[in-house]
Amino acid sequence: MQKVDLDSMSIDDLATLLDQTTEKLADKIAARQRELAAEMEKLAAFGKKTKVVAPKKDLAPNKDLKDIKDALKPETVKPQDVKIQDAPKVQATKAA
Repeated sequence: MQKVDLDSMSIDDLATLLDQTTEKLADKIAARQRELAAEMEKLAAFGKKTKVVAPKKDLAPNKDLKDIKDALKPETVKPQDVKIQDAPKVQATKAA
């Protein structure tokens, strides 16, 4: 695989790369889901009946890409949302 210097890329180029990789990832995920669904159907013939769920074909591709992009986004944490737990208090015992 060809190495890419991400630091030297412009924001537009990085955004394009993100879109392309997200689209390719969505395609590969859908293909793998179809493979697994076919395998489940084959296995169902040998055992008890299982529910086989095929990937939905009617979904708009942008919805799938949006879900993947949302999953890949780093979470931003606001300082007010961070709660620092107090250290457990140790009780002093009196020496006899």
